[in-house]
Amino acid sequence: MDRWTEIELFVQVAELGSLTRAAESLGLSNAAASRHLAALEERLAARLVQRNTRRLFLTDVGETFYRRCKPLLGEMREAESAVNEAVLKPAGLLRVTASLSFSMIVIAPLLPEFTARYPDLRVEIVASNRYTDLLDSGIDVAIRNREFEDDSAITVRRLAETKRVLAASPQYLQRRGTPRTPDELAHHDLLIYNLANQPHTLKFTRNGAVTSLTVQGLLEANDGQVIRAAALKHLGILMQPLYIIHEDIVGGRLVPVLQDWALSRLVMNIAYPTRRHLPAKVRCFVDFLVEQFADREFERRWTA
Repeated sequence: MDRWTEIELFVQVAELGSLTRAAESLGLSNAAASRHLAALEERLAARLVQRNTRRLFLTDVGETFYRRCKPLLGEMREAESAVNEAVLKPAGLLRVTASLSFSMIVIAPLLPEFTARYPDLRVEIVASNRYTDLLDSGIDVAIRNREFEDDSAITVRRLAETKRVLAASPQYLQRRGTPRTPDELAHHDLLIYNLANQPHTLKFTRNGAVTSLTVQGLLEANDGQVIRAAALKHLGILMQPLYIIHEDIVGGRLVPVLQDWALSRLVMNIAYPTRRHLPAKVRCFVDFLVEQFADREFERRWTA
């Protein structure tokens, strides 16, 4: 039988002076309560409660046991309350890693609402364009572009998909002209993010046909914001996920080119250590991100 139920029942019997009332307080039948009390006394090999026709009272051993059990139950209830509060009100430090661009464009603008909703949580953003080992580095949540993790101890949840586009400033295109086919990119200055998969190979799809093109960059960088800044200063044509340059395109600062030629899309995922009981701070942040992506229709905007 459950030892905690036995002890809780015994304390209730001691305080209420009645097995029936103690059973009612715990939602037990009289028969079940009697079995629990008998099991406790048998396990301890001691008589704790003396019964007569009119009432129940504790034996000397029972009195001693009661004095020990009463504060123990109180501490147990406090521990349960603390866990319940942590589930409802997550607290502590949440460590999140994502690329610099995703951290700046997506996560940072969402933090005021997240921290207002969970005021007992502190957030640390580890902005990195290289994948960090979640388990060794103490990271709680990572935003990544790969759909599968090498380690089965990592859970991956899809967040959104985004187009990848080629774009340049109106000034650059006015000066150098607008490419009409992928082959014409050979006559343009290209700005390349060199941490992408196969950064010097562009694969285009049009009407079911695939065209592969090897390219070299006038500028290469390991961060999308450097590439974006260079394009805004009219240095050349960049290839970036649409979420990074969406506002620049809407604002007319950058102009998409070769729109009839589709590049492979990028899938963004949430990754976090697999646990039987997911920490409240991780669950809350993951659910918050998914909720915000749906409410703000990020995927629709980034794939239109």
